[in-house]
Order: sequence, then C-alpha cells, then structure tokens
Amino acid sequence: MKGREDEEERALTKVFLTSLSAMVAETTTFPIDITKTRLQLHGESLSSSRSASALGVAGEILRREGLVGLYKGLSPAIVRHMFYTPIRIVFYEHLRNTFVVSTDPSLSLSTKALIGGFSGVIAQVVASPADLVKVRMQADGRMVSQGFQPRYSGPFDAFNKILRKEGFGGLWKGVFPNVQRAFLVNMGELASYDHAKHFIIQNQLAGDNIYAHTLASVMSGLSATTLSCPADVVKTRMMNQTASEEGKVKYRNSYDCLVKTVRVEGLRALWKGFFPTWARLGPWQFVFWVSYEKFRQISGLSSF
Repeated sequence: MKGREDEEERALTKVFLTSLSAMVAETTTFPIDITKTRLQLHGESLSSSRSASALGVAGEILRREGLVGLYKGLSPAIVRHMFYTPIRIVFYEHLRNTFVVSTDPSLSLSTKALIGGFSGVIAQVVASPADLVKVRMQADGRMVSQGFQPRYSGPFDAFNKILRKEGFGGLWKGVFPNVQRAFLVNMGELASYDHAKHFIIQNQLAGDNIYAHTLASVMSGLSATTLSCPADVVKTRMMNQTASEEGKVKYRNSYDCLVKTVRVEGLRALWKGFFPTWARLGPWQFVFWVSYEKFRQISGLSSF
C-alpha cells in the first residue's frame, strides 16, 4: 500500500514539474511561435506576401502591434501546456519503463518513436481546444495590423464565441491535422531526446548533466521540426479558418488544405516557418529539458 502511495506521489510530482517547466519554456519562446504562425498564414490571401521572411514578419508585428503583439495568445498556450505536456511526457515515461521492465532493458529508437507518437496523440486530443484558441488569437493580431477588428477580446471570449457559433465540436476543429502533427513531433522529440541523451552518456561524451541535455535537445528539435512542419502548416490553416456567412470554408479537410497549399504555393510551402519552428523548438526544448531534469534532481527523482 505504501509503495503504491509513493508511486502516485511521484506521478503527481512529475505532472507538476512538467507543467512548471513547460510554462517557463513557453513564455521564453512564445515570440518565435507567433512569428512562425503568422508566417505560415502568409500566402492564404492575395494581399499576403509570398516572399515573407521570419525577420520581416517579426519586425512587422513589432512595428504595428508593439512588444505586446509578440505575446498575443500566450494565455491559452499556457493553459494548453498544463494539459498537453504532462500527459505526453509522463505517459511516455510510464510506457517506456513498462516496456523496459517487461521486454528488453534497452529499447530501440523505433519503439521509442512509436511510444512517443502515441503519447503525443493522447495529449493533443485533450489539449486541442486550447491550441485552437491560441492559433485564432495569434491570427487576430495579424487582422488588427491589417486594419480589421479582432474576432476575440481574450481566451474566454474566444471559447464562448466558438462554442456559440461553431458548437462543441468547433473546439476540436483541426483536431486531425493537429493529431497528425502531435504524432510526428513527439515521435521525433521524445524518442530523439531520450535516445540521444542515453547515447551521449553511454559513450561518455558527457555525463548526465546540462551538456548531455543540451546536445540531446538540439537533436530532438531538429528531428521534430523536419517531421512535423508540413502537418503544422496544415494544422495552423485549418484551425484559423472560420465559415463565411454562407457557411462555406476554404478547406474541406486537412487533405484538401494540403493539396490546395501545394497547388497554389508549391511544395516548399509545407515547410513554411521551418526555421522559426526550429528556432523555437531548439530553445523551447533546451529550456524545458534542462529545467525539467534539474527540477527532478531537486525533487529527488531519477533522471528522465
């Protein structure tokens, strides 16, 4: 009985520490995320510049909206990570340890990738409404800069209006491209970080310290970005669209969005925002993993 209570307490501690680490990482890197989102939305209208760059988009946000514009949508992003990150990280670790105990002490990279992808899917289904609100609020800032009225005054207003106009199911708009992205990004992120860190330590390139965590997070960020960027572009465009007064939408589904994006803007459009995505995932994972590993050490938990 005592052992089970200790296990539950450790699980709750991990949930708290992952949420805390994610909040720190999200706040630190959010300006890069909003730049990536705005860049991915470029090309959807005739007035958008097809040669927009990440620096140009960031400069435009600062000029037209000020510093606060770089944090438009931060609150729903924080709410999202309070659900998304603990579920995927804690669930991955639990599944990984279960497989290690019951099968082989050293799991292959492909097995870790499948576990990471599955954990990401479960987490994203739960957190999708908050992700939707975050994308809509980030896109609102762009509308304001173009002289239009924002659709939402805040995250709660966004939730209420989406529920009223689009129904309960509207909160999960874009859930399929979102889930596809979550599978790919977590397959790359969790498996790469886990595998790279243990490879570095086992080959004595570094100890279980900030150097190993940094190298592993760089590899993790690059893998996750390469795999997930096309799904991320589709997800962003699907979640941002709203029906017209006639009830028409630009994209019928994620496949339709994918086809229209490639047809109109070319294959390279699927990797729009690649560098700001990587520029965000790298620092995000560095801040998150270094913080999380340090918090675990302080709390008396073993290394991830």
